[in-house]
Amino acid sequence: MQANIDESLATPSLTAQVHRRLRDDLLRGVLAPGAKLKVQALAESYGAGASPVREALSSLAAEGLVERLDSRGFRAAPASVADFDELVRARCWLEEVVLRESLLAGDPAWEEALVVAHWRLKRLIRADPAWEGAHAAFHQALLAACPSPTLRGMAETLRERAERYRAVAKSVAYPGRDVAAEHAAIAEAALAREVPRAVALLQEHYRSTAAFLREALAKR
Repeated sequence: MQANIDESLATPSLTAQVHRRLRDDLLRGVLAPGAKLKVQALAESYGAGASPVREALSSLAAEGLVERLDSRGFRAAPASVADFDELVRARCWLEEVVLRESLLAGDPAWEEALVVAHWRLKRLIRADPAWEGAHAAFHQALLAACPSPTLRGMAETLRERAERYRAVAKSVAYPGRDVAAEHAAIAEAALAREVPRAVALLQEHYRSTAAFLREALAKR
């Protein structure tokens, strides 16, 4: 499909496809924080018309991933140390509740899913392209038994926003940090239903990551 497509032929499914690709590129850092998002250039890149691109950008602005610049168009939401610190605090507060409810409600199927997610994660090295997906799946599995879809959805939104910051600082190394051991300890505490310990380990896991990412953001 060419960029000069008749916009009258644009369908909701096309807009959804553009939205999905734009969102993925923003979260993975392909579209850098603060970058100007030119409608025509994006239309050419995604093989779509300007109309679905504008609709997708407007939707992403409502999600906080894009900023509308009055009459000047759009840009990717900037990444700042202050915003990231606030995101980490919000994530720790929210997931304390979601994780606790997940551990209290988790059944054998939840336990099995968590064990499998952890097994898939630990067999990958950090540099493997598949690691990020397995890492996300592990954290989703931890919270999956929480009986509130609303709280789970909010936690997933914050996780995705954190992923964007991880992409910004993807060049940062983690010297002296055993991330695999952190995941193993979290999984062990969760499966043992040790709620206070699991919550404390998860929050420390996020704060440890934040310390490295904060340094990388400060250097940008």
